[in-house]
Amino acid sequence: MSPKRVVIALATADFDPTEVAVPWSVLSGAGHDVQFATADGAPGGCDPAMLEGVFFGQIGATRANVALYREMEQSPVFKAPIPFGQIDVHQHDLLVLPGGHAKGMRQYLEDPVLQARVAAFLAADRPLGSICHGAVVLARSTAADGTPAIAGRRLTGLPKSMEMGAWLLTCTYMGGYFRTYPEWVQDEVQRALGDGTFETGPLVPSYGNPFTVRDRNLVTARWPGDAQAFAEALLDLLAG
Repeated sequence: MSPKRVVIALATADFDPTEVAVPWSVLSGAGHDVQFATADGAPGGCDPAMLEGVFFGQIGATRANVALYREMEQSPVFKAPIPFGQIDVHQHDLLVLPGGHAKGMRQYLEDPVLQARVAAFLAADRPLGSICHGAVVLARSTAADGTPAIAGRRLTGLPKSMEMGAWLLTCTYMGGYFRTYPEWVQDEVQRALGDGTFETGPLVPSYGNPFTVRDRNLVTARWPGDAQAFAEALLDLLAG
């Protein structure tokens, strides 16, 4: 397979390190040209709590994925992202939307330029990947007729059970850290889907039992534990 041009969209702050570093490593390792994009073209930064771990270290990136993130943040492409406005449906073969839950993610999730680029990829049936809160960007992207661009599609994202579980485990000492918005991700995405389907995957999340969904040009996943399978599914999407 000839190398493809991949762009990974990033929040300026608080993105999940695993959901970015693993796809970067897998896609670039396969020989693809991977670049990053942020709202203003300045380098983004991950949620530092996910590198250190919360809830007594039980929630956060694995040591291997922390090492991948440290390698990625030193790479020239990570240090020189393009602005969201330069994401091009005709020039980029794949757009990847990672997630993250801390409040700094709101800037990315609410960016109208990124949403317009996502809508263009969906309209053109160009390869597109989303994991975790990336599904919120999908839900907020609008088609030319004013309807949600993902209406009628089949996908996954952060399930309510997982988002609620993380919040309940930590709310007594971290407050709303795991509540990006008052509304759960699954509820917002399901509303945008209309008669489409939000798949929640296995009830008990596990790195050993990942879950992804492919619907034509769109590959989606739920959380960092799905990141490796998500990245491999993106490779298959590009190969197709």
